Amino acid sequence: MAQQAKPIRWEELSWEEVGALRESGIDTVILPIGATEQHGLHLPTGVDSFSVVAVAEATSARTGIPVLPPLPYGCSMGHSTKWPGTLSLRPETLAKVMLELAEYVHASGFRRMLMLNGHVTNWAPLRCGLENIRTDIPELRIALRSVWEISQEVFDFYHADGGTNWHANDAETSIMLHLREDLVHMDKAVDEPDTGASCFYSYTVDKESEHGGVGKPTQAKAATGQWLLEKCAESLADQLTRAMVEDIPLTEYQKTAATIAAT
Repeated sequence: MAQQAKPIRWEELSWEEVGALRESGIDTVILPIGATEQHGLHLPTGVDSFSVVAVAEATSARTGIPVLPPLPYGCSMGHSTKWPGTLSLRPETLAKVMLELAEYVHASGFRRMLMLNGHVTNWAPLRCGLENIRTDIPELRIALRSVWEISQEVFDFYHADGGTNWHANDAETSIMLHLREDLVHMDKAVDEPDTGASCFYSYTVDKESEHGGVGKPTQAKAATGQWLLEKCAESLADQLTRAMVEDIPLTEYQKTAATIAAT
């Protein structure tokens, strides 16, 4: 799909413009959910918010889907309070925020909503939010995707140097070098192993990392970050273009069955 002049940001629209957008046939919104948390010695606390907003806005520019004001707080309790800077919601709070925002999205006439996640441990509370939304607001179709799982290629790169516990690694550092190089201190970047990879139990980051990161940020490049973001936006735009006309599975099945029966 051709790129628009700019992304559509909900907070920049009047209520009349929001209504006109809906009347034009757009019934989908993207809600970027980031985090504010320590990201090692070399990255700012807003990495997850910067990256998820970048993907959401690039996707909006490709599809015309509006982006809701981003949520810069997530469930970051696993980062502990060892390092200053982390601000966290509890899982039940984040799940409830999703439901309450969804109620107003629905009231504004939109019927499809993507929760776009930028932080790993947001996933479980967001999934709980999804369960509540589809139960309490059955007319609103709800989806959850994390930035690093948008495509297999992106997923593989995110996990290449940090395993399942990657944090402030090559991928995140490369993205920030592309988006906000002025906030990256590469002279302080430290490569750290995934010490928790073979553990049976789950540990907070302060028990797994000396400086707050896992992976190899020293090999990061701005060009890699640009490639990652473009891959994410391109893949997500394709998926959402199809999702904007997606019908419920049973209806799709019945239509197909009826077509086959008629031939």
